[in-house]
Amino acid sequence: MKMIKRFLPRTLLGRSILIIVVPLILLQVVTTYIFFNRHWDTISLLLSRSFSGNISMVIDTMNRFPDEKDRQWIFLVAPGNLGLELSFEEGGILSEETAKKSQGLIEEMLERGMDERVRRPFRIDNENFGDKVQVRIQLPEGVLNVLGKRKLLFSSTTYILILWMIAASLILLAVATIFMRNQVRPIRRLAAAADNFGKGRDVPHFKPEGAAEVRRAAAAFKLMQGRIQRQISQRTEMLAGVSHDLGTVLTRMKLELAMLDDSPEATALAADVTEMEHMIEGYLAFARGEGEENTEPVEVDRLLEEVAENARRNGARVELEAHTGMTITLRPNAFRRCLGNLLGNAARHAEHIRLAAQRGDRYLEITIDDDGPGIPEDRREDVFKAFFRLDSARNLDSGGVGLGLSISRDIIHAHGGKISLDTSPLGGLRVGMLLPV
Repeated sequence: MKMIKRFLPRTLLGRSILIIVVPLILLQVVTTYIFFNRHWDTISLLLSRSFSGNISMVIDTMNRFPDEKDRQWIFLVAPGNLGLELSFEEGGILSEETAKKSQGLIEEMLERGMDERVRRPFRIDNENFGDKVQVRIQLPEGVLNVLGKRKLLFSSTTYILILWMIAASLILLAVATIFMRNQVRPIRRLAAAADNFGKGRDVPHFKPEGAAEVRRAAAAFKLMQGRIQRQISQRTEMLAGVSHDLGTVLTRMKLELAMLDDSPEATALAADVTEMEHMIEGYLAFARGEGEENTEPVEVDRLLEEVAENARRNGARVELEAHTGMTITLRPNAFRRCLGNLLGNAARHAEHIRLAAQRGDRYLEITIDDDGPGIPEDRREDVFKAFFRLDSARNLDSGGVGLGLSISRDIIHAHGGKISLDTSPLGGLRVGMLLPV
């Protein structure tokens, strides 16, 4: 079954056409088999019997009127009335050399007809007279030579029927292809709209069209799109309010701390307020997901250079290898935040970082390698969970709130990409990202 699936079309259009073509071919084969084995045999035998019957009538007429003048009259009228050219070899005898019999359908049916109607020794030559067939019959006085056109023994409607069947099949296949292409087009548009929406792009001109089932799926997609957009909008508005309220409280606390005298307690409280501010910013960024930003074309090499330079200003040693020359559509601020989080994580636990980009046929591949302690293979999926801290490999005092990788993965997925962790050639961790282009 797997071997058969390897040769089947993968697209809906190809499989739909295959569903139409396979029964059509089977029908043609069955029809042709029945026609050739039943109808054509029957028609050919009837024509051969008619041909042999005319020869038998000529022989009986010659026996009834044996005079030479009567024979000449029979030979004269036979071509016009019977379609037979006659000649007589007085005293002739059929030789054994001419006794070879062909195995074609015409010869086979003519032999049956001659055996039924003439019942005399005969020889058939279907090869040496062009579009005519020669039959030599042994009579008591000699050999009667009969030349008849091949079309008297063969029905040309056979080939006409086959040609019509092939032509009708090709026309039906062309019509089915055009029709199925029109039916598949709305499904492709729905898939493209879902893909664009999944990557955070606007789908303003999409409308349900096509068959009833496709329209229902498209209508359900539009309803889902509206619900998700309303949910994102409501969440963004709520978070904006929460951010404003919390920011107001923290600002007031900072002002009050600034008015206090310097003391160990005030310094510790100020550090707690600053840490709380960073934590709230992380929580809000994770919950907000940068979903309100619009997509726009971005030069990949320039963006990576900006991100690498920001990381260098924060003290990281970043080596950049990016010469793709590509421009892709994405949310630039969200993507900068994603790469910034990943480079920040690497800088906290490694001395050397390499940021590289490579152009592919369908994807842009971005990798971040470091020479840090890395992450055990069995824990690499866990670090993408929100608020997860890898105690064995990361220092709690140097880390954030456990949301950096979660935010980065959400941003990559929102762009329709993939992110994975692996062992770096530098000895630490490799973060690999694939973005569709």
